[in-house]
Amino acid sequence: MLKIFAYPSLLGGEPVRGELPPEKEMYGTFLRLAWPSVIEAVLIGLVGVVDTLMVAALGDKAIAAVGITQQPKFVLMCFLFALNVGITAVVARRKGEGNREGANHATRNGLLIGLILVVILAFLGYRFAEPFLRVAGAKDDYITDAVTYFRIIAVSVIFQCLNGSLNAAQKGSGNTRISMVSNVIGNIVNIIFNYLLINGIGPFPRLEVKGAALATALGAFVSFAVSLSRLFQKKNYISFFCPAPWRPDRKVMRPIIKVAGSALVEQLCMRAGFFIFNRIVADLSTLAYATHIACMNFLGLSFCCGDGFQVASTALAGQSLGAKRPDKAIIYCNIGQRVVFFVAVILSVTMVLLRRQIIGLYSSTPEVLEMGSRVLLFMAVITYIQTSQVIYTGCLRGAGDTRFTAVTAVVSVGVVRPLMGYLLTYPVGWGLYGAWASILLDQLCRLIMNFTRVRRRKWLQIRL
Repeated sequence: MLKIFAYPSLLGGEPVRGELPPEKEMYGTFLRLAWPSVIEAVLIGLVGVVDTLMVAALGDKAIAAVGITQQPKFVLMCFLFALNVGITAVVARRKGEGNREGANHATRNGLLIGLILVVILAFLGYRFAEPFLRVAGAKDDYITDAVTYFRIIAVSVIFQCLNGSLNAAQKGSGNTRISMVSNVIGNIVNIIFNYLLINGIGPFPRLEVKGAALATALGAFVSFAVSLSRLFQKKNYISFFCPAPWRPDRKVMRPIIKVAGSALVEQLCMRAGFFIFNRIVADLSTLAYATHIACMNFLGLSFCCGDGFQVASTALAGQSLGAKRPDKAIIYCNIGQRVVFFVAVILSVTMVLLRRQIIGLYSSTPEVLEMGSRVLLFMAVITYIQTSQVIYTGCLRGAGDTRFTAVTAVVSVGVVRPLMGYLLTYPVGWGLYGAWASILLDQLCRLIMNFTRVRRRKWLQIRL
């Protein structure tokens, strides 16, 4: 069995193009790049859990009010998510080519594009908050709190997205610690002010749901400020001290937009699918929707683990291809998949053994406890599929093969999840359990499609 963790299994039949270091060194490189991103992603996920738990003390309607804003927020941010995929892929490729000036020029052009986009998106989110949330399925008994929360979050998107673009460039260059530090500091600020503003501690007013939104906005600003400050350090590969121009350049923007354009199609399809799916679940009872939000909140931890390792796969795949070493790109992809399998085992066992205790953190309502503990059994299976598919997705993105990941999103998230979600939830009559069965099918579809694409090797020939 140990052979699957060594050469030639890691090469998967790919010809060796040069000297290969020992397997231990390859795993070490992957883990050194991955661990800051994993810690960052898990802590972000935990902050999301803590946020929800703090809001949960206000009641099930408060959970629903905050939960209903998540998909509209991600719809706004999908343009910037796509841009960041392009920035990471291009910076990683330039780093592999040994072109530091090119990497910094790409970063600066990416930031200029992002700044224009984010101001427009923040305005739209603030101005049309209530229509967005009505379409998402918000109910009259919590719409007021939801609108208040969403408008504040829409403004904070400016800082979240610019911070994301800065960190996307740093991750592409292989510096994942900067992103970890900035987000950890911002999340600590978020938690502290959650406690102070939600509950009205000391001189701070009791603002409840509004307080949670303000705490999130303040944390986003602090994260952005920390990330920005790192650009003033000469030692960093991405730095203001690198003599790269700020002027917009079509040649520099073209590969970013090429990758980002396909990534945007992927993001839009995913967000549309998630939006429709969320509406399907929101049309169930408020208790069922509150249960769903609590379970999705915990599933986010599983995704965050995989997403953290995905950062390493994306950066190392891009750098390897920039250095004209497709064999190393394959190796890092397979290393990532093997590492996340063990993470999935730990998460799955935890979900099965502690499912009632986990749901009990969110609500003491008997119906929520019963539904939530059963949903976690679905989640225990989903986590194996989800963590592996995000690694394959990361490798494809790092290579710039975002057209295929867009096709995957159209099929799995745009069609499979909402269609099967509706059929299994209502006509079949499985309710919330039908919705979660469709999540499992969506993840399985993505895993099969992306795994097949990785095996066929077309992504290794893409040029940026």
